[in-house]
Amino acid sequence: MSNQVIILGLDPGTKITGFGVIRIEGHQYVPVDYGCIRPPSHYKLSERYLVICQGVEQLIDQHQPHAVVVETQYVSKNVQSAMKLGMARGVIMIAAKKRGIPIYEYAPSKAKLAVVGTGRASKYQVQGMVQRLLNLSIPPTPEDAADALALAICHAQMPILKQSQYET
Repeated sequence: MSNQVIILGLDPGTKITGFGVIRIEGHQYVPVDYGCIRPPSHYKLSERYLVICQGVEQLIDQHQPHAVVVETQYVSKNVQSAMKLGMARGVIMIAAKKRGIPIYEYAPSKAKLAVVGTGRASKYQVQGMVQRLLNLSIPPTPEDAADALALAICHAQMPILKQSQYET
C-alpha cells in the first residue's frame, strides 16, 4: 500500500476550468497532470456545465485523488458572473462527492500566500513559483492550470489538523 497522496486542484470557470494534479512523495510535490477543461464557446451554459462535470469526473477516475481542492468564489460586482461561476463550482463539487472524494476550498489569496509568500501575488509570480516548486522546465500554462496547481500545493502544505476547516 502506497502512502503517496494525490491532490486534484481546480480553478473553476465557465470558459476555462484549470486543473492540476500533484502527488506528494515525502516532502516533494510531483506534478502528475495539468491543463484546462475548455467547453466549446458556442455551447449553451448548461452544456458547458456538463462538459466541466464530465471533465472533472474523467480526471477523478484517471488520477484517483485523495482530495479535490476548489478555489473559493470571490465576491463579484457582476451578479450574473458570480452566479455562473458558483454553478461551475457546484458541478465540480457534485462530481467529486459522487465519487466520495473530500472537497476543500481555499481563497485565491490563500493559495498565492502558500506558493509565493504573499496573498497579492501576480499570476506571473504564481506561475513562476509553481514552476520552481514542481521542478517544471517551463511555467505551467495557461494561468488557470497554474492556479489549480497552486491550490493543490496550498492544500498539501496545510497541516492535517487544519485541513478540516477548509472541507466543504
